[in-house]
Amino acid sequence: MRIILLGNAGAGKSTLSKKLIDRHPAARLSLDEVAFQGGVERRPLQDSIEDVRRWIADKESWIIEGCYADIIEPLLDCCDELIFLNPGVDACIAHCRSRPWEPEKFASPQEQDENLENLLQWVSTYESRTDEYGLSRHRILFDSFHGKKRELNNPHEYASV
Repeated sequence: MRIILLGNAGAGKSTLSKKLIDRHPAARLSLDEVAFQGGVERRPLQDSIEDVRRWIADKESWIIEGCYADIIEPLLDCCDELIFLNPGVDACIAHCRSRPWEPEKFASPQEQDENLENLLQWVSTYESRTDEYGLSRHRILFDSFHGKKRELNNPHEYASV
């Protein structure tokens, strides 16, 4: 199993990857881990891509998840399946509001809560963004992929994966 999960923040990528791993053990990489260098500054794109390629190299089974079309695109030749989680902005916002504390991203639940409004604002611009994080780039990436792929538009569909 070599799967890439693509979608907006709050789309359910982490939740789905954990469910898949429960059924079929695999390594998991959130692209947040390779995209930034301390804080909000993006690392050079090529450095992020090379880090992911090194991570993939010694793994037989893996799931990569993220909203970074610019990192995902050059990795598509490595995956068995691309899954585009596209439940709509309202569902993503609801998921963000109900998200449990993510200790891998925030030092405390309070710190996470303090960042919630910024996250919700960012998530709400998904359909109008033209950068690598937006729906238009995700759609182009998904539509141009010629391998096995699925688009899931409702979180209830995630159980069928």
